Amino acid sequence: MNNSISEKIKELREKLNYFNYKYYVLAENEVSDYEFDSLLKELIKLENENPELITPDSPTQRVGSDLTKEFNPIEHKVPMLSLTNKYSDDELKAFDLGVKGGLEGETNIEYVVELKIDGVSASIHYKDGLLFQAATRGDGKIGEEITNNIRTIKSIPLSVIEKKQFEVRGEIFMALKDFQKLNDERRINGEKTFANPRNSSAGTLKLQNPKEVAKRPLDIFTYYILSDELETTSQNESLQLLKKLGFKINPNYELCKSIDEVIDYCRKWEKNRDTLPYEIDGVVIKVNSFSQQNRLGSIAKSPRWATSFKFKAKQVITKLNKVTWQVGRTGAITPVAELEPIELAGSVISRATLHNADEIERKDIRENDFVKIEKGGDVIPKVVGVDLSQRSQNSVVLQIPTMCPDCQTQLVKLESEVALYCVNENCPAQIKGKLIHFASRGAMDIEGLGEAIINLFVDKGYLKSFVDIYNLPKIADELKSLEGFGQKSIDNLFASIEKSKIQPFHKVLFALGIRYVGAGVARKLTNAFKTIQNIKNKSAEELEEVDEIGPSISGSLIQYFSNSENTSIIDSLIEKGLNFETEISEFGNQKLNGLSFVVTGSLSSFTRDETKEKIISAGGKFLSSVSKKTDYLVAGENAGSKLEKAKELGVKVLSEEEFNNLLNE
Repeated sequence: MNNSISEKIKELREKLNYFNYKYYVLAENEVSDYEFDSLLKELIKLENENPELITPDSPTQRVGSDLTKEFNPIEHKVPMLSLTNKYSDDELKAFDLGVKGGLEGETNIEYVVELKIDGVSASIHYKDGLLFQAATRGDGKIGEEITNNIRTIKSIPLSVIEKKQFEVRGEIFMALKDFQKLNDERRINGEKTFANPRNSSAGTLKLQNPKEVAKRPLDIFTYYILSDELETTSQNESLQLLKKLGFKINPNYELCKSIDEVIDYCRKWEKNRDTLPYEIDGVVIKVNSFSQQNRLGSIAKSPRWATSFKFKAKQVITKLNKVTWQVGRTGAITPVAELEPIELAGSVISRATLHNADEIERKDIRENDFVKIEKGGDVIPKVVGVDLSQRSQNSVVLQIPTMCPDCQTQLVKLESEVALYCVNENCPAQIKGKLIHFASRGAMDIEGLGEAIINLFVDKGYLKSFVDIYNLPKIADELKSLEGFGQKSIDNLFASIEKSKIQPFHKVLFALGIRYVGAGVARKLTNAFKTIQNIKNKSAEELEEVDEIGPSISGSLIQYFSNSENTSIIDSLIEKGLNFETEISEFGNQKLNGLSFVVTGSLSSFTRDETKEKIISAGGKFLSSVSKKTDYLVAGENAGSKLEKAKELGVKVLSEEEFNNLLNE
């Protein structure tokens, strides 16, 4: 091997990585596009001639040739927690008091405040200084692998000088000008435009072809580094280390000595948010010291040491052309405002919720009015009021419907509720809503049976109930005659329908869409009563003996099971092979009843979700943070700060072997 070729390849890589860093991280352009492309072409030529010299961190390797067929689940060893939201100075001061109380009156408390980028959170792992894996946030505990797509983002280094193992977390986004350019190109090509930068970023990360991802202008701001090999003692130090390693951090963060300085920062950026080249929706406030963070710990899914200040939602005024009434899966009738399209917070709004008839009357909302629109949490558009100064003689007082807009059944108003309801169980709109819920990811998880397909199948008469989903294979030839339904897509749909039969009882119960029976309630009921027959036969008093089951839920269950049509559907689903009882295993005898567990580190026997399932199935409680009320801490490999806290509080610590022994006793 000619050493001069190896040295030349190394030199080209170093130059190209340096120019990428200067341009994409520091926003400094040292060479022209022509010069950069010439160097890249030279490197590609040399690597093609000497493929044994290609390395994973070469600039030529940002876009792989392999398509991503599946986004595999990735467990976050340290959960990606969500933040509580604050909306006022008083709430920020209350947060500060809570921090001081948790630190027992300690006065030396600093906060790092960072802009809350309106993007998509991601976790990026490095091993020996090389990027080797990346994942979405997911539910905070389990994300989806997006390594091939992350590698295409030029502001993310493929390698760093520190040959260590660490994890970097950041927010992926699109700059406003890049988003506008992307939409202009799509419009010219006759493609559907994106609603806003955040949606386009999220959608891009889920594309299967990295070459297509590379065409999209994704960027990142990193904000957190996790490592047992790279020592930092504070958030401020963590940001400086990220910058030193070549990662892009947001330059607008500040270290604040008091909550008053934090409030000043929040107000400054709420006022100046529109001057930034990217979208933000608030400010993130973190206790600076990691030692203090560990002492404060977390509650539920949120840390006690951090919060977010949410900016007031942006408002616009536009004309309300008319109001339509939609029927939900529970039969609730919801008014929707059909608006003169207008841009708001990065997307064009043409429809917005009006909540219910009482709200319409209270706000005196009329057709042809000019109404104030805002996005709730910068996501869901809603009508918040009327601009009476623009009301004309053409405004029309709304007529509240008395008949279902879809099936013409007489509407009813239930006692103590504001919504109107269609009580016709066979209402086509309700059937569609129920089927969409049944097939959704959190329920039966039937891939390929989304809203558009369900609407089509109901309109065609193929689907009238849950049972009909499992009869679709009987009309395979008829499905083939539909546009867009080839043999492969039909085979995939049928395979997903068959796979759904292994969903556990609590997900099946949730899928039925019984009023007030959400995912958590369904799990409690199935854990307590084991079979659908037991739930069906219980009185209200017996149902309410279960923790968090009140009169509303028990009444809804009794009403549901008193309907012979519902019980007939359940019987048919049982015949189709769906699970309507909890599997009785060695972990199913409530041996951990009343005991609370926290798990830290990684276990070799089970994933975190499997561990949680086994604890809950055996009657225990699975908690996210350690307190004096915790009975056991299960410590796996690379146990973190929770282990130290458990020792401080005198909580019994179990090794993985001891935990397995407890389950198997």
